[in-house]
Amino acid sequence: MGRRRRGMSQTYRPFLAALWMTGAIAAFTAMAVATREIKGVHDTFEILAFRSMIGWVIVIGFATALGQAGRIRADRIGSHVLRNIFHFSGQSLWFYAVTVIPLAQVFALEFTSPIWVILLAPLFLGERLTRWKLLAAALGFSGTLIVAHPDFGRIDPGVLAAAGAAIFFAATTLMTKRLTRGEAIVSILFWLTLMQAGFGSLAMLADGRVTLPTLATLPWLGLIGIAGITAHLCLTTALSLAPASIVVPVDFARLPIIAVIGAAIYAEPIEPTLFLGAGLIFLGIWTTLRSGASAPQAAAVTKP
Repeated sequence: MGRRRRGMSQTYRPFLAALWMTGAIAAFTAMAVATREIKGVHDTFEILAFRSMIGWVIVIGFATALGQAGRIRADRIGSHVLRNIFHFSGQSLWFYAVTVIPLAQVFALEFTSPIWVILLAPLFLGERLTRWKLLAAALGFSGTLIVAHPDFGRIDPGVLAAAGAAIFFAATTLMTKRLTRGEAIVSILFWLTLMQAGFGSLAMLADGRVTLPTLATLPWLGLIGIAGITAHLCLTTALSLAPASIVVPVDFARLPIIAVIGAAIYAEPIEPTLFLGAGLIFLGIWTTLRSGASAPQAAAVTKP
């Protein structure tokens, strides 16, 4: 028993995990604010393309410096392509939503991604759909309706984009879970940034109009690129130090933080229904975590 406790103390470090999560929260928040700051200059696909180019350079630099470049493989390229199609679609919708609806609403809808993982996992991974998972999905869906408060007589593109982003992020999570069975993280990040840069460049060039980075926008684009890599690193490290039941609640601190930032910088209203709906979404995720499901843990890793 004593040896087991000593072994657990080496891997179970919730306070340190919470500290790493503050880095992820800061990175996601910075990425959202930076996107808002340049939305009048660069469109969604330009932001995605330039961000991924910067991210690819960062990944190559670290892989080379740490001697990990040899772990980059191409034998599962088909899975990487499919994963990155899902991820690019989710990112495109997320970055668009950030520019047109309140930031807190985007983040709240994004938190439904673990719920979609629960529903899609039986189809893609053969996992069993239990009563607890169905309850979690019902709570998450109820919370989504409260947050989005849809007007069925008028479709809000921003709300649809944020909700769609959560679904694509869930699909990305399932593909990532498959790839991590035998694939090094550096290889996943390499193909992630390279393919995202390629998809973004093609979409950016499709309309024949490209706005190159300026002295004013380049720092913001650099911040978006660095924040994206930092967020993935912090989340992954946090999950290696503590269970998802510790990490996910800390991640929910992003919601009140971004709500305050949105109100202070962009005069966005803070509605009580936002936190009521987010509470239901969190309750659904917490219910699944407490029942021993593993899907939300994976969902917490894959973000914009």
